[in-house]
Amino acid sequence: MEMKKINSGKLRAIGYDARARLLQVQLDNGSTLHYSGVGEDIWHRLSSSGAAWSFYRDNIEEEFTATRVSGSAPAGKNPLDDLFGKP
Repeated sequence: MEMKKINSGKLRAIGYDARARLLQVQLDNGSTLHYSGVGEDIWHRLSSSGAAWSFYRDNIEEEFTATRVSGSAPAGKNPLDDLFGKP
């Protein structure tokens, strides 16, 4: 699945598989979520939205069930760094 980089709220990348009707979302904390049963119209509206984070929260997060497929921190970053103020 090809991912589109995005920087809107907590969203960092989004991707869509039309055949499987599967939306993939990567968040700023390194989590990757899958949403199944997402129509192509929702994907087009999300990917072209000027306020993708708001659209995601209102139309996807609240309407579809997420499956977490990964929850690791971004490469090279220790998840404890934020707690101890390391850049």
